[in-house]
Amino acid sequence: RRRSCLWEKAGQAKQACDPSYLPTTSSRDTRRLGATIDVEHSHVRFLGNLVLNLWDCGGQEAFMENYVRKSEGHRSPGTSRCSSMCLTWSLASWRRTCTTTSPARRPSCRTLQTAKIFCLVHKMDHVPEEERERDFFSLGKRTSTSFSKPLECTCFKTSIWDETLYKAWSSIVYTLVPNVQQLETNLQQFTNIIDANEVLLFEKATFLIISHCQRKQHHDVHRFEKVSNIIKQFKLSCSKLAAQFHSMEVRNGNFAAFHRPSSPQTPTSWSSWPTPACHQQRR
Repeated sequence: RRRSCLWEKAGQAKQACDPSYLPTTSSRDTRRLGATIDVEHSHVRFLGNLVLNLWDCGGQEAFMENYVRKSEGHRSPGTSRCSSMCLTWSLASWRRTCTTTSPARRPSCRTLQTAKIFCLVHKMDHVPEEERERDFFSLGKRTSTSFSKPLECTCFKTSIWDETLYKAWSSIVYTLVPNVQQLETNLQQFTNIIDANEVLLFEKATFLIISHCQRKQHHDVHRFEKVSNIIKQFKLSCSKLAAQFHSMEVRNGNFAAFHRPSSPQTPTSWSSWPTPACHQQRR
């Protein structure tokens, strides 16, 4: 069981970033999510017997100040035994956030010395496209120097309107998976056996990318998140028709792609071959 804390000021759309909503909630439906009061708990089971324990901490300023003040001098129930802490803010409010919510500087969070700190710079769609990289780089640099020390902080720019949120949570979950090197070794062997160009390993419940193996260079660096989003939208369409999604197969003149569950309790994989004709010949 791995514990991850979601923590930030009110109005940052933190609840929309909760990975438990990713496979079942469309971007437009996230506006129906209410504000987090106190601490909400959710459990996301992934990779069979692993459980991600999410602590969604309320972002109201008075609650956050009281919560941190009470926990000073002893272990905070929300931060003790925490494997990772995910903080969410927008570019417009990050300066005020850094000065009021710095868990790495709190005495109660000394137990976080071995935890991983992640920052989701959310609502990037509100920033002009030509300014996003510059502002994000500036925020990430200042966060590392003034906010997270002595802990390391990894920043991601996210928005619910594109695939960036999937990419961020895939990277976060990847750091929490035990024996990931052995998983990647087995995936490499599987890719060689089936002679595929590329194999993607998804987490079954959330459709986050756990790992991948690539034998042929691909020009689209965002293809993993796009595939996740396509499958998610298809699953949502199936649920509206009261149909169960099991597998998917896509073919054209250049390739064949297959999406099938590996087993009832393991991730699903997406495999692509050079051409359907080649696959038929090998069979």
